[in-house]
Amino acid sequence: MSLITETITINVEADENKQYICILSPSVDQPIDEIRCCGQTKEHAIAIALEQLASKYRQIAEEGQNQDWLAVERSESGEVIQKHYHVILYYERIGIAESKFEAMQDTLLGNTVVENAKVTLIEIDANLPVQPLTS
Repeated sequence: MSLITETITINVEADENKQYICILSPSVDQPIDEIRCCGQTKEHAIAIALEQLASKYRQIAEEGQNQDWLAVERSESGEVIQKHYHVILYYERIGIAESKFEAMQDTLLGNTVVENAKVTLIEIDANLPVQPLTS
């Protein structure tokens, strides 16, 4: 196993509006530009910036596989070979509601989360110990 070391610097600054700006700066050899995000608290700003970083890496991982979406691999006998995919849905919105509960319910009504989510599909080895956030 080879060791890969990369550095991401996280700086959080309060601005004059009592909001927080998070700046993520990846190391020089990474293909990711600096990320700047605003949040209500320092933790909120960091969470938004980290999600943007994760989104960029999901895109790089998916594009790196360069797969034909419609290709079906078959064995020598002609049987379809089932593959394993790490499926990641990301959905974000600004909710206006009377309570946190109502904001959650408004989000879950219908299938808007699935329909409007950004979906990443990364083919993985069947034995890879990936643990989904939810089962």
